[in-house]
Amino acid sequence: MKGMTVTVHEKRQAQAAPVPEVPVVPMYGMSFSRMNMKDTVRYLTEAIEQRRTTQVITGNPIMIMTALENPVFHRAMREAELLVPDGAGAVWAANYVGMPVAERVAGFDLLHELLHVGEQKRWSVFLLGTTQEVIDEAADRLKRQYPLVRFIGTHHGFFGDDEDAEVIAKIREADPDMLFVARGVHNQEPWIAKHKQALGVPVMMGIGGSLDVIAGKLKRAPLFMQRLGLEWLYRLMLQPSRIGRMLALPKFVIKVMRDRENVTKEYPTP
Repeated sequence: MKGMTVTVHEKRQAQAAPVPEVPVVPMYGMSFSRMNMKDTVRYLTEAIEQRRTTQVITGNPIMIMTALENPVFHRAMREAELLVPDGAGAVWAANYVGMPVAERVAGFDLLHELLHVGEQKRWSVFLLGTTQEVIDEAADRLKRQYPLVRFIGTHHGFFGDDEDAEVIAKIREADPDMLFVARGVHNQEPWIAKHKQALGVPVMMGIGGSLDVIAGKLKRAPLFMQRLGLEWLYRLMLQPSRIGRMLALPKFVIKVMRDRENVTKEYPTP
């Protein structure tokens, strides 16, 4: 448990513990978890307790379509230790190919479920991304909501490749249990994938615009729209500029319907 001194020997012993198997459904070479929220949180709790470096990606159809066009992004999703079905489209696709997932595991909800457990276990958190104003406000609100979680560091997301080493050093010095990264989907997932071994954080997860919601800059969709899988529509209504990205949704549905027999087959590495 964090808050106690952990020796190098103990860390090595923890890292040597066997990694539990995750039931998955393959989609174009990317393995989506079929676990429900409860089992996902349990899996990540074990990762923290065993000090096991784990990148979590909350995948959706837009990310899948991006991965099929971008080899770097595909590799990040393919090699993530845990890829969960965030978007309703990913849940639909799994069901369509005959390998249904237990449920949608939304990144925003997973973030809060982990912080709930963090309250009990006194975990520590580092927040990275968005503007310093937004991240500071989000951190303040999260501290009030989860007073027993230790928020031990923040850093804005506007830095270049030449500053990576400095940011990584800051995170390593803080030595958090969880790192949440909000730098935009096209940036955060490949960035974590590239640096996860250097970062050495047990749980690292890209959270997109979650900090903007937490800070009160954006609103999340009403519960009934979340349950109907229409969160994407609500975001489009608030941000019409996202229409270009949203065109990937019907393209994804058409592609899965055309490729039905091949979606889960071995996919050539880009």
